[in-house]
Amino acid sequence: MTKAPLSKSHGRKTISATMQPRDLMGETPQLKNAWRVKIVTLFPEAFPGVLGASLTGKALTEGLWQLDTIDLRPFGEGKHRNVDDTPSGGGAGMVLRADVVGKALETAQQGTPTDRAKWPVIYLSPRGKPMTQAMMQRFAKGDGMTLLCGRFEGVDERVIEEFDIEEVSLGDFVLTGGEIAAQALIDATVRLIPRVLGNQESTEDESFSDGLLEHPQYTRPAVWKGRTIPEMLLSGHHANISNWRQVMAERLTKKRRPDLWRAYCETRGRDPNEDREL
Repeated sequence: MTKAPLSKSHGRKTISATMQPRDLMGETPQLKNAWRVKIVTLFPEAFPGVLGASLTGKALTEGLWQLDTIDLRPFGEGKHRNVDDTPSGGGAGMVLRADVVGKALETAQQGTPTDRAKWPVIYLSPRGKPMTQAMMQRFAKGDGMTLLCGRFEGVDERVIEEFDIEEVSLGDFVLTGGEIAAQALIDATVRLIPRVLGNQESTEDESFSDGLLEHPQYTRPAVWKGRTIPEMLLSGHHANISNWRQVMAERLTKKRRPDLWRAYCETRGRDPNEDREL
């Protein structure tokens, strides 16, 4: 007799691995007013992972957002539940099958808006658009999203076309699968949901919020290993402190991210060679 799989708690929800496709089990109850993410993956046990810790974990437990994992394997074909096949035209590796992934995405889209502005469907892919803060702000304003975590050589292109999938990349490198990238995207989005962070104002001054990297941060002790906190930050003059932070953010961005700096100057009609004085 086969033992029943152990359940895993995702916040207020109890999710367990199963060989029965989710569409035969009924739709998972929607938490009221919760931002929701559905993840199609071959490794549902990878979630919530780090998302279950710290502020995102607390928000998950409190029902501010909801996590549903959809195991791709039960949708596989044949005795061994195959989810992939060799690339058409030859080549190394394997490709996730369109029919298998399609059935999983059809299950995921049950009960979700058809408007992609409210509910984007995203494939984590190195060929996608790089993740940005503006992108996360857009995602946080919606009702939720569906994430497709790729494996092997990727997914059949017809799935991307059929489901109007947006491709998003964590960076210019290749991972063994999309699960790590999915967690990064979820974390960056969930923290922008109201009430998730203790101080929502902190999201307004952080890196990328206005197109610049964040200014340097300091705290006590005032002197550490001979290094002191800049006197300006101890002056109590809020206008001068604000100006100092703005100038430092501009200088850091200009030095470390010339691409961001040029874009920032272009939107404001400024000379990228300009260096403001403190």
